[in-house]
Order: sequence, then C-alpha cells, then structure tokens
Amino acid sequence: MPWTETDIPDLTDRTIVVTGANSGIGLEAARMFAEHGARVVMACRTVSKGEAAAAYIRKTAPSARLEVMGLDLADLDSVRSFAAGLRSLHGELHALVNNAGVMALPHARTAQGFEMQLGTNHFGHFALTGLLLESLAPSARIVNVSSAVHRIGTFDWTDLNWERSYSAWGAYARSKLANLYFTFELDRRLKAAGSPLISVACHPGYAATNLQHVGPQQRNSSLESTAMSLGNAIFAQSARSGALPTAYATVAAGLRGAEYVGPRIFQAWGAPVPQSTAARAQDKDAWKKLWEASEKRTAVRFL
Repeated sequence: MPWTETDIPDLTDRTIVVTGANSGIGLEAARMFAEHGARVVMACRTVSKGEAAAAYIRKTAPSARLEVMGLDLADLDSVRSFAAGLRSLHGELHALVNNAGVMALPHARTAQGFEMQLGTNHFGHFALTGLLLESLAPSARIVNVSSAVHRIGTFDWTDLNWERSYSAWGAYARSKLANLYFTFELDRRLKAAGSPLISVACHPGYAATNLQHVGPQQRNSSLESTAMSLGNAIFAQSARSGALPTAYATVAAGLRGAEYVGPRIFQAWGAPVPQSTAARAQDKDAWKKLWEASEKRTAVRFL
C-alpha cells in the first residue's frame, strides 16, 4: 500500500526541528508532524511569516505544539545564535529536517561571503547540524531535502564561489548535489563513530513550491517565473504531496541511513519510496572533499 499521512505514527514524545517551515514543503511537513502530536520548532528566516504559518497549522490542529524561531541560514552568526537558543530551550531533539532553501538566484553572497545558494542550502545546514548534533536523541534522524536537479550538478573545487562565471541553475544544482554528499558522508561518519543516529535525504519530486528569495533579489526572470508557474499548474503535484517524502524520511520505520527518498512515479509524482541517486552522488572522494571544505568555511567541526 502507498505510504500516506495516515502512516505517520504518534509523535507526542518527539521534538522536530524544521528549517524553512513557513512555506511550501517545510510548512506542510511541519503541519503533518504537528497534527500527529510532535512539538515542532519552525525555524524561519522571517519570524512574522513563521507566525502566519503556525496560525495556518492551528486551523486544522488547534492544539498543535509549535514554536517559531528566527534562523537565517545565509548568516552563520544567526545559525550559531539559533542553535544556542534552541539548546537552552529544549532537551533532546528527535529530528532535524534541513529543508530551507533558495533556488536559481542571481549571483549573491551570504553574510560570510559564500555564493548564496551553496551557502544557504548547504553550508548553513552543515553548520546547524554540527552545532545541534549533541542535542539529538539516540533515535534521532537528520533529514536533508535535496532535489532531482542534483543529477545535473557538478563541482569545481577551485571555484566554489563561482568567481569566474555564474549560472543560477548550475549553482542550484550544485547545492542540491551538496545536500547528498553531506547526507552520505554524515551517515558514514556516524556509523564509523558507533552512533545510532542516521542521516537520510529526500526530494519532493515535481511539486508546486514557493522557494523563498533573499532580500530584494528576484528569484527568477519574468520569463522563467511564467514558465515555472505554467508548468506547476499543469504538471506539478501539491506541496502537501511533495512533503510526503520528507515525512517518510523523518518518521517511517525501517530506514537505516543514507537512503534517498522521493516520489515513486518517474521520481516526480506519487507515494514516497527509497530510490537511487545519480551516480555522481556516490563519489566518496567528493563527500570527503565537501566535508573538509565545509569545516574550513564554517569553522564547525564534528565527527
């Protein structure tokens, strides 16, 4: 039988952190967890948008246990502040869902000078995971939301910041491939350390989402935006359906770590199942290279 929301177990004893929980996949995943009893920390760049999202969830789950906290993944000072605040407010965490992201932006920099998409989608989450690792319960999972676009991602290790040339979609694809490198290397290191924690990746397939833009930067050109809107209207599944792989990766029984979960029909639509990645995502040397580059750039070391 296809895995659906009804397969989510009772989560009343769990605390789950979801980054980018104010819209799209993150909002729907947060709603699913809350409706099944979890305490959900909604980590959002704009707190007012997070509060509006919490109000949306409470329309169907009036007793939802929700906590909105500010987190800007494009600023490592914000990441450190968020992690410290979270550790002071909560004991054990039972899942960290690294969902927030930006997509196909014009060239921009994070507060620390990283290319914005790799900086937000990967470096910010790498640092957050390291800073929260000791707060995770033995049964916890780290879930990284990637994309099928990882299949066209490539790495130029001599130009991670795209100094020589820049492609908005190329940078996005690189960041989504980075999510998988991080997932797999993290799971390898956890197992090598004898930790019961697991690291899992997922992707929403072709889902209608509203990836946030950064500040005044426009996410896409008007032509791209029109084409994407038309494609979403005709072909995309809903954000609610697109969030099912995230929910599955976070709470479904039987996962052992390093899985990649997505919709079963052409990896674009339908119920979530573990599936294969592009061959380039299985490059163990690249996993290690990215890990070392991430430690150097974020000054966060773990495992």
